[in-house]
Amino acid sequence: MAESGDTSTPGLAALRRIVTGHDADGVAGVLLDGTPSNRKISPSGNVSTLIWSSDECPADIALGEGVEDYGARILGTAPPARGTRFAVIDFAPHSTGAVHRTDSLDYVICLSGEIEMQMDRSAVTMRAGDVMVQRGTNHGWTNRSDRTARLAFVLMDAKALGIGHAIAGGSNAR
Repeated sequence: MAESGDTSTPGLAALRRIVTGHDADGVAGVLLDGTPSNRKISPSGNVSTLIWSSDECPADIALGEGVEDYGARILGTAPPARGTRFAVIDFAPHSTGAVHRTDSLDYVICLSGEIEMQMDRSAVTMRAGDVMVQRGTNHGWTNRSDRTARLAFVLMDAKALGIGHAIAGGSNAR
């Protein structure tokens, strides 16, 4: 995936990321507010934006305004071991992603458009407002429509299933 300086996907609003926390005195406030910096474009035109990640669960949310931007990290498809990965992906019209599997529990929310997820012997179509709990299945995404589909993904590391070849957290870093 190539990096892009453009922060909008045609036909969709630009993403705005707001990260909150506490100052050293424990007062809540906004620490980061703006365009996410980690945006990559695939050869098929799909745009993946890493919003945030964590290296452990429970996550470290210590006091202080000098927080590391965990959205600027370079990650692969899978979340870090014992961690999480939160990304928004814009699937270009008539695009197909690679079939893959991660040992993760994924929460998927279709924010706009329509997309199909193929599995080994079945497929399911998601439309805006649909949510999915994806439990380590072999799958691939296809946008068969003329509109970009925007999905939000929260991936959490899970115990290995021991089937097939799962993508590990360090592999295929983007």
